[in-house]
Amino acid sequence: MGRQAIEQWFAEYFKGVQLSNNLVTVDEDSPHTVGTAGNQLWATGKWSQTLKGQNGSSEVKGYWSAIAILEGDDWKIRMLCTNVTSAPAATASPTTTPGSQ
Repeated sequence: MGRQAIEQWFAEYFKGVQLSNNLVTVDEDSPHTVGTAGNQLWATGKWSQTLKGQNGSSEVKGYWSAIAILEGDDWKIRMLCTNVTSAPAATASPTTTPGSQ
């Protein structure tokens, strides 16, 4: 998949989806220095947002991690990784077994 195909996919996707309530938090103990030169860092945190589409709205959330390098006066992201966490699985109700009453 080339750059144009990716741009087209996102353009079509965002025609039917609205994003709101975007929230990104940084973990309390972030960022961390990588190496000894002081020009690289690693940071982690959580994110969440509300998606509204044709089938209603839902909140999605997850975790993120990033590595950045200082080039001149600018921090440039070298790696950004995110995931989406699933809602907890429903708890099965206890069943009555013979002789348990």
